[in-house]
Amino acid sequence: MHFPPQAALWFLPFVLPLCYVVALTDLRSMRIPNWTVDTLALIYIILGLLVMPTWADYGWQLLHLPAGIAIGYLFYASGLVGAGDAKFAGAAAPYMAFADLKLIIIIFAAALLSGFLAHRLARHTPLRRLAPDWQSWNVGVKFPMGLCLGATLAIYLCLAAFVTI
Repeated sequence: MHFPPQAALWFLPFVLPLCYVVALTDLRSMRIPNWTVDTLALIYIILGLLVMPTWADYGWQLLHLPAGIAIGYLFYASGLVGAGDAKFAGAAAPYMAFADLKLIIIIFAAALLSGFLAHRLARHTPLRRLAPDWQSWNVGVKFPMGLCLGATLAIYLCLAAFVTI
């Protein structure tokens, strides 16, 4: 892992609740609130100043924010993801080291596959009665990607904080 473990440990208490809110609101209403995306970016901008090991590390990771938003916008413009998904992925980019891109792709693929299967399975079983008002049950082929994006960020930061590879 190339993301600083101590920084990941500091970010976790602030980022994990946002990942949970993003996943839940996307399941409930097929929307990712702008305040969660803004808060995620602000946490890195402010807390990152204090917890990143060097100014170079902070600055390099901060450059991931505009790059992530630009890439997210391209995916949104091409119709591959929703606007909230693109914004959240962009705001999450500073929390991930570019050198860990292969691991991030693996984590995202696993989260996407398991999230999609669990959502579709629950949608067609009595489990659906636990949350009957969720919009994500009734949107056809669309899928609440915030569930998987939030899980990816949470898993990556936990691995960065607690696992030495």
